[in-house]
Amino acid sequence: MGARGVIFDLDGTLLDNMALHAEAFALFGKRHGLAPFDGERRAQLDGKRNRDIFPVLFGRALADEELRRFADEKEGLYRELSRGRLVPVAGLDRLLERLHSRGIPVAVATSAPPENVRHTLGELGLAGRLDRVVRADEVPRGKPHPDVFLAAARLLGVPAAECLAFEDAPSGVAAAKAAGMTCVGVTTTFSASALTSAAAAPDFTVADFDEYLRGPGAWLVDQAGSSST
Repeated sequence: MGARGVIFDLDGTLLDNMALHAEAFALFGKRHGLAPFDGERRAQLDGKRNRDIFPVLFGRALADEELRRFADEKEGLYRELSRGRLVPVAGLDRLLERLHSRGIPVAVATSAPPENVRHTLGELGLAGRLDRVVRADEVPRGKPHPDVFLAAARLLGVPAAECLAFEDAPSGVAAAKAAGMTCVGVTTTFSASALTSAAAAPDFTVADFDEYLRGPGAWLVDQAGSSST
């Protein structure tokens, strides 16, 4: 049976932009004398909410005002660095068209703050096409907990077990699997081996959406379309 709803993560999934976030974190870290945001730390923190990231970076609990100030500073750096540089992952437009033609609803489930969601979707020209968005700051727990994916499924009106999720980071894959969803790992940020060797592994991995549509995605999407008629 094909998926009746599709849920995308944003950063690193709809677009290959995590290097820009890493660049913003590096600039932020230099300003504040923090340890480098290396690969090990990225594997631990990518995909999580800022409120869960910054206490780890600073090695201490942070007051709400500090969290807001640090998050605003880093995300402002990201938006400045990324302006005019964002492009969708190959095949995204074709996949969205295929889903639309088959009446399969789509949502975004992201840990990004609202300013980044608007900026990124606007830069990609997708603000009008991906207007159903659930942010991790709107649910009790962020990734790797399933809350944001479960909320996105409710927004679509589709049982979570009948949703297909796309994710690029181990914490996001863990969240999607904890929600009971089939999960595709997009290898923009982490290698296929890094994703599949994590505690919660995706059902399969692809380099981009073109590869997805050439492989298992073609069956899942077409099967969903045929089952709804």
